[in-house]
Amino acid sequence: QVQLVESGGGLVQPGGSLRLSCAASGFTFSGAWMRWYRQASGNERELVASIESTGSSTYIADSVKGRFTISRDNAKNMVYLQMNSLKPEDTAVYYCYAVLVPSWGQGTQVTVSS
Repeated sequence: QVQLVESGGGLVQPGGSLRLSCAASGFTFSGAWMRWYRQASGNERELVASIESTGSSTYIADSVKGRFTISRDNAKNMVYLQMNSLKPEDTAVYYCYAVLVPSWGQGTQVTVSS
């Protein structure tokens, strides 16, 4: 069965860093564009980053540009979101998404607070 499992979330102070991981299974990962979304309480789900199937091109939302980086390792069926210089407004549940499969992960909570 198709599965996406996120990990790496947690509580971090403003200015800190986290790396989120998403482990994929049950489909041809190397052929799939992957995305990270986030949803803060009371807000709509927001596209954060996207990466082409080979990792050769990426999209980063303006709200996190310069701070977040998306990457993937097709040999390991993994996609990552490196988050630096975190701000309280980055607090949200972060979701991994496989384009056209389609599939959502269960989400991982990121809380940025002092």
